[in-house]
Amino acid sequence: MGAARAQLHETYIVAQTEDGIVIVDQHAAHERLVYEEMKAAMAAEGVKRQGLLIPEVVELEATAAERITNNSRELEEMGLLVEAFGPGAVVVREVPAQLGEIDIQGLIKDLADDFAEFDDALGLKGRLADVCSTMACHGSVRAGRRLNSEEMNSLLRQMELTPHSGQCNHGRPTYVELKLVDIEKLFGRR
Repeated sequence: MGAARAQLHETYIVAQTEDGIVIVDQHAAHERLVYEEMKAAMAAEGVKRQGLLIPEVVELEATAAERITNNSRELEEMGLLVEAFGPGAVVVREVPAQLGEIDIQGLIKDLADDFAEFDDALGLKGRLADVCSTMACHGSVRAGRRLNSEEMNSLLRQMELTPHSGQCNHGRPTYVELKLVDIEKLFGRR
């Protein structure tokens, strides 16, 4: 992946490689890394959870709250401890540790939407992958966040070690590569 040289528009990392440049979408790349880390943790010892000092209440429509509580066991396996909190609300007590600071309100609402879209015929494994993907998206470095050189290079090194890091959870590429030969052709040098 090369060495990070710059961050553009607080969204893209530009890295110099031995024979060209790589442009990385920092959110898409980090989303894939978090997703793969969560999958590996679930397969091994389970996702580590971080207790919230002050549990967060999320107000939802009654059916959405019911969908969340009906799937609380699956969510707990992935490090998210939620409980019913009266009609139309849930309380979040623990979150996956690797997600860091997240928008809990947005995450729970997106998960409720995901559960509404799931087909009952879809197997548990497929559902867990979708939920894991949504959680990874919320726990990823956002576009618009300024990264320092160390953070950019750390992301590049993690991408080198992570399977499927060339594609985000939604199927979009996480980076594009331009070889020096191609760049030279663009400027009429070859």
